[in-house]
Amino acid sequence: MPLLLRAAWGANLAPPELIGADHISAVDAWHGRLMVLAWTILLPLGILVARYLKVMPGQDWPGQLDNRRWWHGHLALQIGGVLCMSAAIAVVWNKTRQTGFGDSLHTTLGWLVVLLGWMQLLGGYLRGSKGGPSRNEEPHDLATAQRGDHYDMTHRRVVFEWMHKLGGYTAVIIGVAVTALGLKRADAPLWMWWVIVLWWTLLLVAFGWLQRMGRCIDTYQAIWGPDPRHPGNARHAIGWGISRYTAAEFRRRFGSNR
Repeated sequence: MPLLLRAAWGANLAPPELIGADHISAVDAWHGRLMVLAWTILLPLGILVARYLKVMPGQDWPGQLDNRRWWHGHLALQIGGVLCMSAAIAVVWNKTRQTGFGDSLHTTLGWLVVLLGWMQLLGGYLRGSKGGPSRNEEPHDLATAQRGDHYDMTHRRVVFEWMHKLGGYTAVIIGVAVTALGLKRADAPLWMWWVIVLWWTLLLVAFGWLQRMGRCIDTYQAIWGPDPRHPGNARHAIGWGISRYTAAEFRRRFGSNR
């Protein structure tokens, strides 16, 4: 992580022997630092948290339901990433107005990824109501269940989940391409490329390991459990590689979480 942060910070703060002959402007340097922080660190980590930590290690699922630590972590990382991205745009706004908003592939794809980033954040307000059994009462008591877009998996919620998930993965993939184009455009030193490649390699290994473990647990089950009487358990999970478990299957795979 320290090496990655140094890469995000810019070549002008690296040791002299690592700095090339050409220097980029302070405006471009800060733009690059903030964008790398957003699209290489914060936003991918937010996806990892949301995908694999809905049921936390040590949580006695399904005895303990709706652990919101993953939600707070995901929200903090995504908001932080979008704010860093927005600050990066503000830094180069005047320069972009002079050179044009589509003067290069980096700029064009950059605006696309900014749009997708803000759509992800603002789209969260379109997810609809939650519903379900009250957290203040027995969470397994279906008699306390309230109607809601998520609990009932209405058309609105289904559309939101497909758009949110596809939009998030698409944005990060394009973000990787924009980062690479930015490094090339700035003639970044080779060590920056290697640090970012190493970081992405570690992230992909973590994604693969957690996926193989079966930790990508359906959001609906993480919140309300596997009881087939819950309406959302009667339909397929939305997305790829998502696992659903009965209580017995979960214990066999992960052992006791107590």
